[in-house]
Amino acid sequence: MSRQDKQILKRIAGVLAAVLFVGWFLFWPLNYYIETPGTADNLKSYVTVKGHPDKKKGSYMITSVYLQQARPATYVWAHFDPHATIEKASDVTGGQSSATYNKVQNFYMKSAINEAIAVAYKAAHQEYTKQYLGIYVLEVEKQSKFKNDLKVGDTITEVNGRHFNTAQGYQKYIAKQKVGQNLTITYLHNGKRHQTTHKLIKIMGDRAGIGILLTDNVKIHTKIPVKVNPGQLGGPSGGLMFSLQIYQQVSGEDLRHGRKIAGTGTIAPDGSVGEIGGIDKKVIAAHKAGATIFFAPYVKPTKTILKYEEGHKTNYQLAKETAKKYAPGMEVVPVKSFNDAVKYLRTHQ
Repeated sequence: MSRQDKQILKRIAGVLAAVLFVGWFLFWPLNYYIETPGTADNLKSYVTVKGHPDKKKGSYMITSVYLQQARPATYVWAHFDPHATIEKASDVTGGQSSATYNKVQNFYMKSAINEAIAVAYKAAHQEYTKQYLGIYVLEVEKQSKFKNDLKVGDTITEVNGRHFNTAQGYQKYIAKQKVGQNLTITYLHNGKRHQTTHKLIKIMGDRAGIGILLTDNVKIHTKIPVKVNPGQLGGPSGGLMFSLQIYQQVSGEDLRHGRKIAGTGTIAPDGSVGEIGGIDKKVIAAHKAGATIFFAPYVKPTKTILKYEEGHKTNYQLAKETAKKYAPGMEVVPVKSFNDAVKYLRTHQ
């Protein structure tokens, strides 16, 4: 091989190495996720209440966080972005696959919408009923004897032929059984009914259990039809803002008075508001969208949290701190419940 041929080969190898490096740097997925401010969207386009259109000025805005799997390039960039946070993949997904994680997040959103409808209709004195579907499976433990049958996303509707109207009802019944005793469960998987029988395992000391992480699966039925389409959003954090939007439409009471009102927080059946993640990024998204009011959950930290979590900040504290630095002019309002938000809007016009 001539000297010229060797030089050509070296150049080709160099170019290939450079291409491979660029490809790796731009596209190779890392075991990290990057959180950055997402969007603040007008909920008028998300909520439809039959016979009750929202024609009032202003908007309720649902805020989100943009979450992407890190690549070497974005990982480096995130270190220089003051609004970006780098999280381990296991901390974000809990060790679940992307498909399973997304399924759970979609269920959380569905649950948030159901609770928001119930809270709003109750406040507006409109008719609604709750149908308890069963136990929604969030996770199946490795030691569970049901692990080869039950999957995340399944709903348990009966145990030993008995249906209960709360998760606590199922838990109390199962807790009365003995470890090693057979239990027959009826469950829905992809809409189809199945049955399986396995032995109960020991959980939480000497108690008997199936070995799953669970939550309630509830469906709301209303006399006045309501539809909520969350689009690509997932998770439970839109509960409070959905409830305000639905309440305004079904009650006819204009609480916005032309203002752009953003916020975040889960909503419970009793109307209490729970804390969420990424509130600093949501404040920034709301500010960019022109919001002048931001509702932030306030849950008083326990002595245990303050003792073991050094530098703990409530959602409200972090939102207030972020607004002071990046969103001047935005009023951050602490809320413990749906009623707190309504009271504020009624008394601050």
